[in-house]
Amino acid sequence: MAIDKNAISTLFGADVLTSDDHRLGDVGQVYLDDQSGSPEWVTVRTGLFGTKETFVPIRNADLDDRGLRVPFDKQLVTDAPRVEADQDHLSPEEEQELYRHYGLSDSTGDAIDDGARTGQTTGIATGGVDERGTDERAAGLTGDRDAAGTVGHDTSGPTTDEAMTRSEERLRVGTENVETGRVRLRKHVVTEQQTVQVPVTREEVTLEREPITDANRGAAEDGPELSDEEHEVVLHEERPVIEKEVVPVERVRVGKETVEETTTVSDQVRKEEIDTDTDGSVDGNIDGRVDGNR
Repeated sequence: MAIDKNAISTLFGADVLTSDDHRLGDVGQVYLDDQSGSPEWVTVRTGLFGTKETFVPIRNADLDDRGLRVPFDKQLVTDAPRVEADQDHLSPEEEQELYRHYGLSDSTGDAIDDGARTGQTTGIATGGVDERGTDERAAGLTGDRDAAGTVGHDTSGPTTDEAMTRSEERLRVGTENVETGRVRLRKHVVTEQQTVQVPVTREEVTLEREPITDANRGAAEDGPELSDEEHEVVLHEERPVIEKEVVPVERVRVGKETVEETTTVSDQVRKEEIDTDTDGSVDGNIDGRVDGNR
């Protein structure tokens, strides 16, 4: 689809893709060239909650059923100069800085040079698509432009109808994976006292007396009748001998499991309320305030 005045309403909320189909975010605002009225820039909402908006030129972009495809890579868009996206117009200086970053000439075809583009600015187009997909673009989006370069006002006039658009902020909550801690396995050597019961044997001396009999008389009378004599017996005992060996006893590893839980987040959001203010005599039943609860 050609990106001209007729495509403005389609741009709001569209996915913004790089040439290699990487999604950058979605379109937040559309800025129109003051002279031609054609879309010149869009802001891409990025970040966890879509709160960061980056300006991207769409002169050489393509718009199809998948979204808005721009001829730039993600890093170039991420590194774009920071320009506030809540203003009605881009100043000539801001446009020059953005054109230089993207390597483009200005909308007149002239190469960017300091002071070369004076007086021509880019204004914001009113409208958008909220999170429910409801079309909320202001009436007269492709109609006449006012002196400020903006299509439509919240005050009824020649470029608007009798309705006023009421908007409100809504929370868009996502998740991100962050590191919360690390677990390491570390082993060290400790010394403990270990007691083991070991059975041991030992020899003790016992005296055995036997009377002289015919059977032992020869051994008893062998030797001198009276003499000094010693007889030695060697005693033995068992003593524990300690040896140590290293044996593997178990393997320990660290595993991970994912546990799902519900957490509550809260933040402040703003919304518009519409009050009625009458001048003179007004017929009909006019209730004082319009808000999102009605």
